[in-house]
Amino acid sequence: MRIVGLTGGIGSGKSTVSNLFKAHGIPVVDADVVARNVLKKGKVDRPRLGQIVFSDPDKRQLLNRLLAPYISSGIFLEALNLWMKGCKIIVLDVPLLFEAKMDKWTKPIIVVWVDSQTQLQRLMARDGTTEEEAKNKINAQMSLDLKRTKADIVIDNTGSLEDLNVRFSEENLVIE
Repeated sequence: MRIVGLTGGIGSGKSTVSNLFKAHGIPVVDADVVARNVLKKGKVDRPRLGQIVFSDPDKRQLLNRLLAPYISSGIFLEALNLWMKGCKIIVLDVPLLFEAKMDKWTKPIIVVWVDSQTQLQRLMARDGTTEEEAKNKINAQMSLDLKRTKADIVIDNTGSLEDLNVRFSEENLVIE
């Protein structure tokens, strides 16, 4: 079984790349979905929680430390279930792949990268946030430039969706 790590920054287009894998029949375990399911077990005002943790690094680190074991075990349980169903390749879509030290379990590691201005504009447009709010979210994660140096494969997603589709096919990211 091959476990592929997929990561990127907020607003980089990682979810779009994840959907391309799914469209090619490759199962994806989405850490964001696992995290939402963990939070559903309690009554959590997710927008308010986001405001708190994206503006306070200490509170964000505390939340990450508290939730990490539950999210990690959820991801691995999903991967195990897919493996038991006979899947030979599984993509782990994990925004904090390096921060959570899950990169040691994946090969290759794919980083979806965009330049900082594109990332900022996409995030503001997607979430309808101010520039300051968007920068807080971006700065809460490891920089895309640093993630890029740790990648086995970098997908430059600065262009259009059509460009991404071509790049996905050309780089033969339908990993066999």
